[in-house]
Amino acid sequence: MGSKIRNMEEFAKASGISRPTISKYFNDPTTVRASTRERIEQALETYDYRPNIFAMNQNRKLTRNIGVVVPSLADPFFAEIARNVEQRCIDAGYRPTLYSAHGSRDQEVEILDSLRSLKPAGLLIAPLGRNSDKAMIEKFTKKVPTVLFDSHLPDIGLSFGGSDNFQFGRLIVDYLCRTGEPPCFFEMKFPANPNANKRRQGYIAAMEALGYAPQVISVEGEGWAFEEIGRRGGLDVIDSAGFPSNTVLCSNDRLAIGLIAACFARNQPVGFADEGAIRIAGMDDHPFSRFTCPPLTTIAQDYEAISKHAVETLFKKLEGDEVTDKVVLFEGKLIMRQSA
Repeated sequence: MGSKIRNMEEFAKASGISRPTISKYFNDPTTVRASTRERIEQALETYDYRPNIFAMNQNRKLTRNIGVVVPSLADPFFAEIARNVEQRCIDAGYRPTLYSAHGSRDQEVEILDSLRSLKPAGLLIAPLGRNSDKAMIEKFTKKVPTVLFDSHLPDIGLSFGGSDNFQFGRLIVDYLCRTGEPPCFFEMKFPANPNANKRRQGYIAAMEALGYAPQVISVEGEGWAFEEIGRRGGLDVIDSAGFPSNTVLCSNDRLAIGLIAACFARNQPVGFADEGAIRIAGMDDHPFSRFTCPPLTTIAQDYEAISKHAVETLFKKLEGDEVTDKVVLFEGKLIMRQSA
């Protein structure tokens, strides 16, 4: 007789079968392949495990619908995260319904209102952040199991999983200072996404730890048209006093793409190959960042880990297990390209 397993997560690890597949089996054994079904049933005997049938039956009073909400599907970053989340839900036998708030607080509220009529089993949401109606989201999460990702709203939902944006700033600053002139920081004065604030804090802390004075340049612009804000703000800086350093760290890749366009418009070379060039770096590893000219140096978010945490945490709750990790942060990875 094998060791006692307490919940579905432990059973998945012990049996070597993915949690979504096991979840699918318990909801309807005929939906998994015969060979997989046999493996699961053998593991059930080995580990003497039975799921919390009461909790699962309670959840079956709901639909198999899962709401997935992101700020903007026009942004390839959110489109990639949404694709990951959507496929994981489908693999586990759920029916995901994907929504885009289009950067609008009113649209985000309207989506939550319409979701109620679907009686969703759960919600996976990347909220707008500071523009969100936090009271509305909190009210929704008290009735529907909800996991947040990308943008954190403290004390709302079962759990939050996203990037360690403070670590992003430290990692990229260390690299830029080792390879050239210490960077200034280029950001929106009123960023739509609160992750920008953590990145600025990480930049400032890293610069001060290395003995350099932080230099923050905040440009006008609101909303989600980051490339245009970066281009227009970059032109304003270049046409006035210029950047205080020949290295510019942008708070996200989309601002960096706009700044590269501004440099091109003013015949300002970008990269480390040409004399007098300006080095530009970003944060996110946006799907288009490798195709800029020159390709953009950046910090890569862990798309797979973020989407996996969001989906598996929600499933854990729906299957009657306790959710203990309220905030889970994933570190970024340095991606070195020709822009810096």
